[in-house]
Amino acid sequence: MKKIAAVALLSLGALLAACSKQESAPAAAPAPAPAAATKIVVGLDDNFPPMGFRDDKNQLVGFDIDMAKEAAKRLGLEVEFKPIDWSAKEAELSGKRVDALWNGLTITEERKQNIAFTAPYMENHQIIVVPAGSAIKTKADLAGKVVGAQEGSSAVDAIKKEDAVFKSFKEFKTFGDNVTALMDLTTGRLEAVVVDEVVGRYYVAKKPDAYAVLGDNFGTEEYGVGLRKDDTELHGKLEKALADMKADGAAAKIAEQWFGKNIIK
Repeated sequence: MKKIAAVALLSLGALLAACSKQESAPAAAPAPAPAAATKIVVGLDDNFPPMGFRDDKNQLVGFDIDMAKEAAKRLGLEVEFKPIDWSAKEAELSGKRVDALWNGLTITEERKQNIAFTAPYMENHQIIVVPAGSAIKTKADLAGKVVGAQEGSSAVDAIKKEDAVFKSFKEFKTFGDNVTALMDLTTGRLEAVVVDEVVGRYYVAKKPDAYAVLGDNFGTEEYGVGLRKDDTELHGKLEKALADMKADGAAAKIAEQWFGKNIIK
């Protein structure tokens, strides 16, 4: 009798165990995939002609504006242009207030520590602009002079790399934008301005009798689009869009509209 009872108890235990397994809670459903991005927010300095600036109707225009619009169209994305404090551009990008820095952004080893760059799309020089008729003819002539550049720009880095020249200045001033620096050059508060060639020559062409560009410069650099390092999907897509724009001539067409020639690298 005890043996029969024991067998019955074992059978009951097995049945309960089976029921317990069947009634256990179902596995949690996988989290839904994040929604695909529909917009890219481009951070820029809106006083940086001809790359990005406001026209007489206060509309954002420029070479980089047109390049970004074309790339976004190819990616099926809406593009929003957000003017930012250019000296705080890396914080704007890492803080996800913008998705890309696209406004004549120079590729440097220092910036590569925090920014993922696309392949360069154009070359640029840091030129020296002086008033027309100035006695300054070379970098050596900047000794004892008051020199200016835009704060946070690659011009500042380029100047400081040439330590002997930098230390020879009487004073080095930085400005919120290149327009203000060039205005101070015109009024005599500065004796020279170091600026991106694409910007400097744009203003010199507007007032050829007011400015002169020296033969010397502070080096050659390359422009690229800056993205967050963890934004690998956008980086890959944007690289392809830019490569396609170079290959099919769309980038060259935009360059010719703004510079009169194809300056795409």
